[in-house]
Amino acid sequence: MAFESLSDRFGSIFKKLRGQSRLSESNMDEMLKEIRVALLEADVNFKVVKSFVNDVKEKAVGMDVYSKVNPSQMVVKIVHDEIETLLGDEQCGINYSKNGLTTM
Repeated sequence: MAFESLSDRFGSIFKKLRGQSRLSESNMDEMLKEIRVALLEADVNFKVVKSFVNDVKEKAVGMDVYSKVNPSQMVVKIVHDEIETLLGDEQCGINYSKNGLTTM
């Protein structure tokens, strides 16, 4: 349920961006603020949120915009890539305990 809520929040944040052909610094700051609030409300650690938002902002400020892609699509890609990096892009199996209780 927490992931659904977070997914819905991100969806509404990105929906606001889709209608814009250009991203201003104020639009970017507003989007990052909304992302920060969404993550904090989803009980993500404050330090993790701060680092995540800073990484997204750093990459978005210096991004090269391709002619066939609008800036809002580039921001969505940056956020997606940062979430993948944050969660880890490597799959790992579950180590089951022999006594029947497995801790994750």
